[in-house]
Order: sequence, then structure tokens, then C-alpha cells
Amino acid sequence: MTSTPLAPPAVDVRRAADRFHTQLDWLDSWHSFSFGGHSDPDNVHHGLLLVNNDDRIRGGTGFPTHPHRDMEIVTWVLDGSLEHRDSTGAVGDIYPGLAQRMSAGTGVTHSEYNASATADLHLVQMWVLPDTRGIEPSYEQRDINDALASGGLVPVASGRGHEGAVTIHQRDAVLWAGRLAPGTVVTVPDAAHVHVFVAVGTASLAGAGDLATGDAVRLTAAGERALTAGPDGAEVLIWEMH
Repeated sequence: MTSTPLAPPAVDVRRAADRFHTQLDWLDSWHSFSFGGHSDPDNVHHGLLLVNNDDRIRGGTGFPTHPHRDMEIVTWVLDGSLEHRDSTGAVGDIYPGLAQRMSAGTGVTHSEYNASATADLHLVQMWVLPDTRGIEPSYEQRDINDALASGGLVPVASGRGHEGAVTIHQRDAVLWAGRLAPGTVVTVPDAAHVHVFVAVGTASLAGAGDLATGDAVRLTAAGERALTAGPDGAEVLIWEMH
């Protein structure tokens, strides 16, 4: 009997300015992985994470109705409010601290618009592969602001049964978020693949150095590591993938 060898430990720092960039009159989007018209066969995913889009959407605009299939989609709003509508009948007003998950399954259409006519909206949208294809499409949202106020890492979306998180159909993935005060130290979990994204502020990761807004680190079998928020604090999104 043979087994697939584990990948060697790796720490791969990806700087914000090196991401793919889509600039439209209504959208300013930075893509951590190949997306849309941006293609690089050597940068299509990290573990189960296929999309990490850092979007700013102008007031009164957004994404018109479009389809998805067999994907777990998690949206995290950093500033402003997102109006979500989909073909399951779900309607949501997504604001900072509200975890939102849409399971596309057999197929779903949805629209996403800036709820404000004037103010910009800033969000991160992330896609992970499901562990089961062809499920019934579904939607879930949950306010986790009280948990975030504790200052540590909080489970946002989990396929491993974390209390308080929205449920994703991927047993090997958990998304953690933290609103970290200056100098706060948290432990990045140990997993086969971990994606650390500094959405706002600055931080320092052991073995990776200083990180600014929009920077990411792709960890492969790298063990637990300390993450320290910078002098102005940080909001971080961390995918743990087994």
C-alpha cells in the first residue's frame, strides 16, 4: 500500500501589490489567485482555497445576477453594507461582523450590490471547494460581532462543527477572523495548508516577517506560528485547511 507524501514545509509570502488587479469604473478588485481574465497556471489555489478577492465596490453599483455551481462562497464585509439576493429566495444585508455563506451546490444565481448609493463598500469574498458535489443550494448568515470583540481569533465559517460559525460543506476547512488590537498575539493553527490574509492594518508572522494591508502568507505544513498585530492593529482572515 502506498501513500501520498506530504508536501515539504513552506512559508510563501505574497505581497499586496503583486496580486492580479481588475480596475473598472465601479469596481476595484485585487485577486490572490487566477480569476476571470487573469490566468496563471502556477497560481490557481492554495489547498482548498480557490478565490480570495479583495473588492471595493462604488456606491449604487454591484454585481448583477450571475450563476455559481458546486462552490462554498464566504463573504466578509470590512466596511459598508452588501445587499445579497439569490434564487433560493434568500435576501441578506451583510455588514461588518456578519458571517455569510452561500452553498452553490446544483446551481444558484445571485446578485450582490452596494447597499449605499454613495459610500464605497469594501469586502473580501472567498471560495472553497465543497467535499460533496451536487448538494441543494443554501444560504446562511450569522452575526459574530460579540465574539470578535474578545480580541482573539473567531471561527467564521466551518466544516468542522465550530459553535457560532456558519456551516460550510467542506469538512477540512475553517475560516478564522480576528480584529486584533495593537500588539495582540494569536496562534495561527497548524494544518496542511493555511492562508493568512491581512485585510486591514499591519501584523508580523513568525518566519514570514512584517505584513501590510493586502499581504498574504501561504503556509504548507508549517506548524503553529505566532501572529502579532502591528501598532495600529489588524483585521485578519485565516483559512485552516486539512
